[in-house]
Amino acid sequence: METDSKPAGQRVCLYTSEELDAVLDAMARSIAAGLTPAQPLALIGLLRRGEPLARMLQQRLAAQHGIAAPLYPLKVKRYADDLRVLHAETALEENPALAGVDLPATRLLVVDDVLYGGHSLLRVCAYLARLGAREIGTAVLVDRCVGTQPIHADVVGVRLQIAPGDIVECNVPPYEAEFRIEVVRRTP
Repeated sequence: METDSKPAGQRVCLYTSEELDAVLDAMARSIAAGLTPAQPLALIGLLRRGEPLARMLQQRLAAQHGIAAPLYPLKVKRYADDLRVLHAETALEENPALAGVDLPATRLLVVDDVLYGGHSLLRVCAYLARLGAREIGTAVLVDRCVGTQPIHADVVGVRLQIAPGDIVECNVPPYEAEFRIEVVRRTP
């Protein structure tokens, strides 16, 4: 069962909304630079917070680079917000709208908030490859640099190396009021 309660501990804001706007602009520039001119792009936003991040990138790609990229949400769950494992094997709900995408001819970009162990991104990339996708990239707002799976992010907003027991919390509207990144240091 999902919980929306915030983990207890000391909270430290690492990035404000204004700082994250610049981070997203840089991510959009990196995405645009990696595309070939005639290649279509589709964004796969992982629910929960990856989907609104993908929408923010989608808007920047269109406004700043003239790139139209449809967005397909995909529900994937492994961890609760406090990093408790909810599913031993990453749970994924298929999106039937992907059946209408020419996957072999479209570059897919999977967007998530935090790359922690890599289980979710690996599961999603394997799922998309089984559907016929030939080119799959990944973008994350935060890479914790502690992945345990053979996957990496192609586009990274910020890299954070923090204590293993601390939690990186991305506050992303509409789920939270203010766009920001916090570290929660658990109290003993």
